[in-house]
Formats: sequence, C-alpha cells, structure tokens
Amino acid sequence: MSGYKAIKETMQREFKEVPQAYKDRLAQWHAEPTVIRVIRPTNLVRARELGYKAKQGILLARVRVRSGKSKRARPGGGRKPSKSGRYFSRVSSMQSIAEGRAAQKFSNCEILNSYFVGTNGYEKFYEVILLDKSSPVLLADRNYSGVIMQKQRASRGLTVSGRRHRGMMNKGFGTGKTRPSKRAVERSAA
Repeated sequence: MSGYKAIKETMQREFKEVPQAYKDRLAQWHAEPTVIRVIRPTNLVRARELGYKAKQGILLARVRVRSGKSKRARPGGGRKPSKSGRYFSRVSSMQSIAEGRAAQKFSNCEILNSYFVGTNGYEKFYEVILLDKSSPVLLADRNYSGVIMQKQRASRGLTVSGRRHRGMMNKGFGTGKTRPSKRAVERSAA
C-alpha cells in the first residue's frame, strides 16, 4: 500500500469512528478564530489532489462556518403569522462561504481550492488553499499564474465549490436554466 493511500484511509476512518484525538482537535479548532492560517494541511492527500504544493507563495487557512439554515429576524406588524418564515436555506454552499471568508481575510491572495476537514455538529471546518498574488515563484509557474490573474475568484463563484453551487458542474437534461447563469435566465424571462 502506498503512503498516500494509507493517509487517505486513515482520514476516512477518522471521520467515521470519531476517536478522542479527533474530538480534542475539533474542540481546539472551535476555540481558535474563525479564519486562521495553518502551517501544513490536515489532510495532505486531499490538499495535493486539489493543487497544494509545499512551495513559496502557497498558503493554507482553516475556516469555521456555522452549519444549518440561516435565521432571519421576525418581521414586525400587519402580516399573517404563516408568512413569518424565519429559517432559510443558504444561497451558497458552506464551502463557498468559507472560501469567501478566507478571501476577505487574506486580500492579497487568490483562492485555489478548498476541502472539508471536520465537523463538531454545529460547525463545519474547511481548509482553503490560497495563492499569493505577488509571489514571483508562482507568477513564473504556469500551473498557478493563470489562477492568480483571475480577480476575486471566490466572490464571483469561479472556484470548484462556487461553480457547483451555481449549477455549472451539471450538464444534460434539466440544466437549461443554469446557463449562462440563474440570474440571466430570470432576467430574460421577465
């Protein structure tokens, strides 16, 4: 068995069995700030699959996102009680929200990708791979220079999770109303 395969199986087993070390790690992450820079990836295999390399200009950030539906304030005055829905499903995925928060904190970086690292029941944790825009090493690397030239990838939904929640990953029957975008289809219908 290769080293990467062993690491991958260990991470999958960790998510299923939930040992005490994993619970302790999540409790420690809960006490940390919402967005924090990390030195090395928690799941090395997944990070490498998504384009991470231990190279100058490539950073990692762990982001905490509150899971569940978003809750809004109850509207005041003159409405039927049945119309006062307060829990709404989010427009973007939790992973896209995590990428947006990382992009906001590290404004000098572009988002390459992100992956799930754990949940404690009411929060989800993601690790986001960031590329430094001003790094000469990355600007010279043809694998990363094209990504760096795209401005504000996370806020425009150009990352993999952003394209997924916009409906761009699916092709075929029933996906006609997602292209060129959901808003463009709505505008043309009106």
